[in-house]
Amino acid sequence: MHLYKTSKGNILRAKGISYFINETWDNILSHENLYQYLVGLLNAENQISEDQADYIINNHLLAPIGSQEVWAAGVTYLKSRDARMEESEDTGAADCYQRVYEAERPELFFKSLPHRVAGHKQYVHIRKDSTWDVPEPELTLVVSSSGKIIGYTIGNDMSSRSIEGENPLYLPQAKSYDACASVGPCIYVTEESLNNHTTIRMEISRNNKTVFEGSVAISQMKRTPEELVSFVYRECSFPYGCLIMTGTGIVPEHDFTLKTGDEIKISIEGIGVLANEVM
Repeated sequence: MHLYKTSKGNILRAKGISYFINETWDNILSHENLYQYLVGLLNAENQISEDQADYIINNHLLAPIGSQEVWAAGVTYLKSRDARMEESEDTGAADCYQRVYEAERPELFFKSLPHRVAGHKQYVHIRKDSTWDVPEPELTLVVSSSGKIIGYTIGNDMSSRSIEGENPLYLPQAKSYDACASVGPCIYVTEESLNNHTTIRMEISRNNKTVFEGSVAISQMKRTPEELVSFVYRECSFPYGCLIMTGTGIVPEHDFTLKTGDEIKISIEGIGVLANEVM
């Protein structure tokens, strides 16, 4: 099932039929067994036409987030470890990325409050004081207040490689700023865990030409989703739940940087496509 948040209300799509869910987003995500709760709403009383659903989703879609914080993991793929080591080689900090890749404790950081998160077809930003910027396409976990994974969405962890590469202690500045992240287009709710062979794909276009594309299977993650959740929740409470970006395994070449006007498209099998323009 796919759950969409819009300015006109929430829409649930299941087996080709759409339903209007008249409940706040935070209340919906408060259900520990979200799948079974949504199954209980699949009735004729809540059903709307596909044309109506398409119109609302296409014209009034919002990021699938309410009062939830966004956290993120780093160096969870070998490709990410190598990229972080490359960008920090001149500062002598490359070894810390190798060590965290091998360590029991993962790299985790606070990414964003909801008001800094963009949705599908909204703008994401690059910092004015950065010279090297990339999107980071990531499977994003939707987690309940108790730490249970109740759904999945697509995330874009916008990042300044020049700032982080200058000094790892600059990570919060490289990662957290206005429109520093996007999530969407919906939450994919399923009874089972996401298939380990699920593939993440990203395409970046500039002036209607593809300037980068890449893909990775989530099986390449060194950490399991449950492992990342356990560390995020170890000493933090999340009364409204949390969104956790799980790290990237797609890294553009070292001579690539985003520019204003670039279009980023990230797709994950079963979830959909998240598209954003860079401002």
